[in-house]
Amino acid sequence: MTAVREMLEFALDCAWKAGRISLGHYQNGIHVERKADNSPVTIADREVEQMLRERITRTWPEHGIIGEEYGEVPGKSEYTWIVDPIDGTKSFTCGVPFYANLIALIDAEGPLIGVAHYPALNDMIYAVRGQGCFWNGRRCHVSAVDKLEDAAVMTTDVDILLKPEQAAVCRQLLERAYFRRTWGDSYGYALVATGRAEIMIEPALAVWDAGPFPVIMAEAGGTFTDWRGNVDIYAGNAVATNGVLYSQVMEIIAG
Repeated sequence: MTAVREMLEFALDCAWKAGRISLGHYQNGIHVERKADNSPVTIADREVEQMLRERITRTWPEHGIIGEEYGEVPGKSEYTWIVDPIDGTKSFTCGVPFYANLIALIDAEGPLIGVAHYPALNDMIYAVRGQGCFWNGRRCHVSAVDKLEDAAVMTTDVDILLKPEQAAVCRQLLERAYFRRTWGDSYGYALVATGRAEIMIEPALAVWDAGPFPVIMAEAGGTFTDWRGNVDIYAGNAVATNGVLYSQVMEIIAG
């Protein structure tokens, strides 16, 4: 087994175990705390990330780790794991099934492996650079929709229309689309990668939110960039498309 294949199998197994832990707390009245930025956190977030960190450290001791709950541990190699124990904690705490366990691995060239696991939906989407994107073991691809007027646009919430610095751009994009939904957080990217939507736009996200999706989107035939058109998981914003619509979407974002 090649090193990359071994690391993919490891990531998939970690994601599956993360799903078992999170499902153990799902829809059971879990206690919710608020962090300093007012975002929610639960014991499930902490348990999942602790498990992931322990397994990564034990299996790949030279690798770095970045996680939402416990920060960054620099590595001694080119590899860094980026984990979001529960992406969509608000959905998770409300008993809505669109939450995910996200795992990414980056190397000197950028995103190498991306895994997005939706345990309440029994969906696993994953990709390795140069080896295709898969949805529950079957190859998946973005849609062929080539007109904004026929496109489905996803975003995380209606806040994008309430902040002046982004409202004009987002409103134009949403109004031109065929329909729009707030099936957001990472689930919007999953829908684009599997051909069930065409565009996902987010004005604010962290590196652990973005980590898996450059390689997932690229291997599915789509795009994942920041609002300037760069593939940058640290940029703090993102837009994913089915590729065909990329230039039309970026024309609107660029104003």
